[in-house]
Amino acid sequence: MGEALAPSTPDVAISLRDVSKRFRLYRGRQVSTVKDLFVRIFVGGGSGPGLFSGEELWALHDVSLELGRGRMVGIIGSNGSGKSTLLKILGGILKPTAGQVAVRGRVSALIELGAGFHPEFSGRENIYVNGVLLGLSRAEIRARFDEIVAFAGLEAFVDSPVKTYSSGMYMRLGFAIAVTVDPDVLLIDEVLAVGDESFQHRCIGKIQEFKARGKTVVLVSHDLGSIERLCDEAVWLDQGRLQLHGETREVVGRYLDHVAREEARALGVEHAQAEALARTSGATRWGTREVELTSVQLAGADGRERYLFETGEACAVRLAFRTHRPIADPVFGVGVFRKDGICCYGTNTALEGLAFGKVDGDGAVTMAIERLDLVEGEYLLDVAVHARDGHPYDYHSRLYAFAVRSRVRDTGVARLAHRWRLEPGAGDGS
Repeated sequence: MGEALAPSTPDVAISLRDVSKRFRLYRGRQVSTVKDLFVRIFVGGGSGPGLFSGEELWALHDVSLELGRGRMVGIIGSNGSGKSTLLKILGGILKPTAGQVAVRGRVSALIELGAGFHPEFSGRENIYVNGVLLGLSRAEIRARFDEIVAFAGLEAFVDSPVKTYSSGMYMRLGFAIAVTVDPDVLLIDEVLAVGDESFQHRCIGKIQEFKARGKTVVLVSHDLGSIERLCDEAVWLDQGRLQLHGETREVVGRYLDHVAREEARALGVEHAQAEALARTSGATRWGTREVELTSVQLAGADGRERYLFETGEACAVRLAFRTHRPIADPVFGVGVFRKDGICCYGTNTALEGLAFGKVDGDGAVTMAIERLDLVEGEYLLDVAVHARDGHPYDYHSRLYAFAVRSRVRDTGVARLAHRWRLEPGAGDGS
């Protein structure tokens, strides 16, 4: 069982030593109430021990961290990496299975939308209930009540049941309570994404004010741009294990490298499956096969096979072929489609005025793309070889997947080469 320990120095707000958390997995629907337990045992014919599958899930493994006062720390990682579990342990919502945890001062947690609110209670009543749970006296809550309501912008709704609130209203009220109780440590799990632009700016202003006053903020988010913009340091978890803790930009960069490697591996597997499908499926491949496309590969500037690119990188599409008799001047083509079916680009050797003459036997044609100026997204390739009159020898329809990644969040299909220039004082002359 986990236990508490004192932070090692006054400058340390949060300390974890070898913290692990285990969950037991249930068979069928999870038992969460006494009623569930009664139904499972006496109606469903189950038994107490039999409610569990016997399997265990370790959400955290031997995590050790020290987070300083006055710091904003981002926790990043893929789904299921243990981020929310760690935050709940810091907030005292969960107890660690093993290890030691220490958090200095009052903790306020905004972890799940609407958590801690009773749906039948009004906003006013929920403010008092949550304030008491966070350690405030009724007098302290009364003194801060108007500030909470004003920050949340709920003056007209404070006496309505919170079950009538929108998700944005829930979030605004939860955040207003969490920050107005003046905690020493504020824990936030993704919920800021629910608020509108104006409220998010107010939240960020309040968080920055907290930091300036020596408070500690821990933020879990998949929005890596916000993590880089707001956080002094970052923690990367993967499958419950601490991978890296340090300066935000370095941690985010290392995490993105890891994601890219995993995505590239998955795309490679998908490509191999597509080639196997091309050998058997008539729905995605057709033609008379006098010329047969035997292999389709993408490669980077170094010639190595890959299926994940950065916008603007060089790319090559290599089509290996085999002819079963001499063929006069076959035409090779490549089309690039978004996964939603939008055609991004298509060309072939005939359109570009190329003629290969008579081909016979095995060979390969490579389309070298100097800059793959597509915006970030998932794409599919059409590849084909056909006669000059359009007769299809071998057509592979949208079988081969690749992805483009970019740190610039532009939109559309292609990134057009451009520059911005400011001309002070250059008006329209009117």
